[in-house]
Amino acid sequence: MFIEPSQPLSETTFAILDVETTGLSPNYGHRVCEIAYLRVRDGVELDRFESFVDPQRPISPGAFGVNRITPGMLLGAPTFNKVIGSWLQVTTDAVLVAHNAPFDLGFLAAEFEIARTPLPQNLVVDTLALTRGVYHLARYSLSAVTAALGVNSQPTHRALADVQATFEILQRIIWDLERRWRVITLGQLLDFQGGSVPYPRFRTLPLPPSIAEALENRGPVRMRYVDAEGRQTDRVVRPLRVTEQRGHLYLIAHCYHREALRSFRLDRVVELIVAE
Repeated sequence: MFIEPSQPLSETTFAILDVETTGLSPNYGHRVCEIAYLRVRDGVELDRFESFVDPQRPISPGAFGVNRITPGMLLGAPTFNKVIGSWLQVTTDAVLVAHNAPFDLGFLAAEFEIARTPLPQNLVVDTLALTRGVYHLARYSLSAVTAALGVNSQPTHRALADVQATFEILQRIIWDLERRWRVITLGQLLDFQGGSVPYPRFRTLPLPPSIAEALENRGPVRMRYVDAEGRQTDRVVRPLRVTEQRGHLYLIAHCYHREALRSFRLDRVVELIVAE
């Protein structure tokens, strides 16, 4: 849905979001394990949503150290494709807001790709970018900004608490921008942060024909793979995308043996054959 840039901020519906994840990057097959949003307009909450999400893979020790989400907390949680419908329903006519939006958008883009659902075309506001432009702070993490601005809600690295803190930061930013620079429209707000934040696009990479064909068909393939210890295994996977990390190409695929996303170095893939 197209939103006029001239629309007053007081009439703009925002969907403030946060995701907790199994690791730092979807490029390594990490996924969303919790999602929350607040739908607000003119400082008034219209709707809220929070849910654990079955990531279909373990949470890394580093991520657990931050969000403290345990496997038991995820038992019975829906997979991401089960929450997409409610997500799209409340965000279609809204401007998305997140603190460090590229992080959340990167995971959302990966989840939409896995679910084979087109990415939504929302405008996106990043409170991290805005706070850098409005305030001179020592640090700009969510917890540092809430402390510096005296925000009541405190982030806890859990989705809904972080969303609530981001909401209050957004309200403070909008108030200060109007008072200092007469920023009163959505277009002015987006201009102040340097434009809407785009969803990350995975870079097109030159691929061997067998890999390119498997990605195009999106069906299961039998893969012969040699791991870092030199052990050769045969498994059935469904290729999703290829990424480049630290000088190596990795195939991100759903592994039917593990029933989870896994990353495989392409130079260790011996053979790919379409599964019958």
